[in-house]
Amino acid sequence: MVEPAQIFTFFFVTLGPLKLIAPFAFRTRDVDLARSRRIGLWAFAVATVSVLAGGLLGSNLLVTWRVSMPALQLSGGIVFFLVAMRQLLEQYEPAREAAEPPPLPDAPLPAAARLVFPILLTPYGVAAAIALLASSPSTERTMTILVLLVAVMLLNLLAMWFARQLLIGPVIVVLQVIGSVLAVMQVALSVQFILTGLRALGVLPAGPAGG
Repeated sequence: MVEPAQIFTFFFVTLGPLKLIAPFAFRTRDVDLARSRRIGLWAFAVATVSVLAGGLLGSNLLVTWRVSMPALQLSGGIVFFLVAMRQLLEQYEPAREAAEPPPLPDAPLPAAARLVFPILLTPYGVAAAIALLASSPSTERTMTILVLLVAVMLLNLLAMWFARQLLIGPVIVVLQVIGSVLAVMQVALSVQFILTGLRALGVLPAGPAGG
């Protein structure tokens, strides 16, 4: 059984704050700090409700549509692998000027809705939530997963509120180093998802305990 620390790690890597600090700061760079934080609060609320509802609904749809857990693990792992590889390879490509995105709406809620997908919520992150909830053997276990999921979303909220402060001075270097490490870990984690699905289908022999 996956331990709570591992669950938190899954959510932190797939849904966590490191991937959204720079995009959020870029999209809200022309917005005053107070409005930027209101947008972040709404984005947190929309993303949290969406991922909780999506995780619970998705775990029920797995049964209704007769989708096996290995199929979900394989599909989520493949999507995760493609995105992780793109992020990893982008570090070695020449810097390109970012395209100018359309301005955010004036109202905080519509502005937040523009930032939720895929900056806060990623398809593979939602897939991880669905898989963990669908495999939960008890109500207590489900509550633990939901609490850890909300904890990561709270970290996202803090990251959005303090994104501008985090992108100055030596903090940028620290975030770049952590981002480089996580980029490699994301590729490894996506491969692990795929291997787990293949083993569950019997395509590959069972690995070592915990593998």
